[in-house]
Amino acid sequence: MTMTAPILDTPEAAAPRRGSDFAPLLADLKAAGLLERRTAWYARSIGLNLLLLLGSWAAVVRVGDSWWQLALAIPVALFTTRASFVGHDAGHQQIARSARTHRVLSLLHGNLLMGMSCGWWNAKHNKHHANPNHREKDPDVAVGVLVWDADQTGGRTGLMGWLTRNQARLFFPLLLLEGLNLKVNGLMALKERTPRERRVEGSVLALHYALYISVLAISMSPVKALVFVLLTHALLGLHLGMAFAPNHKGMPMPEPGVKWDHLRRQVLTSRNVTGGPVTDWLLGGLNYQIEHHLVPNMPRVNLRRAQPIVRAHCARLGVPYLETSAVTSYRQALGHMHRVGAPLRKERAKVSAND
Repeated sequence: MTMTAPILDTPEAAAPRRGSDFAPLLADLKAAGLLERRTAWYARSIGLNLLLLLGSWAAVVRVGDSWWQLALAIPVALFTTRASFVGHDAGHQQIARSARTHRVLSLLHGNLLMGMSCGWWNAKHNKHHANPNHREKDPDVAVGVLVWDADQTGGRTGLMGWLTRNQARLFFPLLLLEGLNLKVNGLMALKERTPRERRVEGSVLALHYALYISVLAISMSPVKALVFVLLTHALLGLHLGMAFAPNHKGMPMPEPGVKWDHLRRQVLTSRNVTGGPVTDWLLGGLNYQIEHHLVPNMPRVNLRRAQPIVRAHCARLGVPYLETSAVTSYRQALGHMHRVGAPLRKERAKVSAND
């Protein structure tokens, strides 16, 4: 079922019933066995992706110094993105039974394979999960290159003003920089980690860059290496951005003083993307964003089976449950971003008219 994003400006629009509406849903999900670990599935998935990623890099070396190597940037970026999805799941404790195993998997897939600080990412991502789309508490909607609410546009002039006025049309081009942005922010945030965490994460990141630069140095010329790096990171950022963008952009943002319970806080701010196994694979299971946000430690492979249970529970409570096609989700997100920039476009038009 496709719906338009609900508009919830008042506490009454999302008023919870007495008691916990989430507890019976959680009980149903547990009874269906959907919170049980799927270690064997993850072992197969992780092993296959490692083989494909290492095979892609081996092909880069085997092809040798040739512009044909640039075509291999596509599988390298694709399977690196797949590794980041595993790192995401490990951060949510979805895979194994011990925190130590998840820590190792996070370091392997985040720091070593992707070159991004898993500690920085997990801390940031957990804040997002605790208060999705909250302007003061969710770092994903904080003021940055892009803004997500009209109240955030004040005082943005010059380059920032131009970006805000045009942010909807610039969104996908800017995603091409997201792969590099994640790495740079992760490296900068290392200074905020404890000394032990800095040593561990810094060592693994150093190993990543040593291997990365070595492979590039022995297999291609400096010019080709630079182009290859830019292309792989552009594709990585685009893929990651297209997986994360549909989830919350354009969805309700809790107003100050509005208090939602866990179920409404997660469901009302999230959007699912419809599709089949190919969509599940490309988006890393994040297309079941509502189910994932309700129970973040539920194994990704179980989210599809959880969806009808969650949707039926929301229907019984009268809680809006939004799912759209991928195209519609992007249209809604970009439409919201365009509306946010409207005040600055109007202001710019007035100044131009007076000149």
